[in-house]
Amino acid sequence: MNRNITILTDVELITCILQKGLADKITKVAVEAGAQGATIHYAQGSGVRERLGVLGVAVEAEKEVLQIIVSTEQVDRIFDAIYLAAELDTPGMGFMYVTRLEKAGTYIPQEVLEKLESRVS
Repeated sequence: MNRNITILTDVELITCILQKGLADKITKVAVEAGAQGATIHYAQGSGVRERLGVLGVAVEAEKEVLQIIVSTEQVDRIFDAIYLAAELDTPGMGFMYVTRLEKAGTYIPQEVLEKLESRVS
């Protein structure tokens, strides 16, 4: 069997650290904005909780971490949609950042590859 590796180079990783219980809602917003899906895992924060407590903001130590790989052309639209839906402009709600990926690989159906190749040509 002849196997080929499909390498993606114009992709970026959006990572969003959220309050517990928000990841499913925010994933739906990201998908509506064009994301294909997301990976959610769980973490525990420290440090900020004590500092924000002084301001009267209760910050839960348990976090949900949402990671989404998107094309470079989609990153701003999806980032903005997540930021607004997660209310990251509110103290203690979370943090988000984008990481440029040098290389990623996954299965891509042949018809999608052909469409991408025709756009480049």
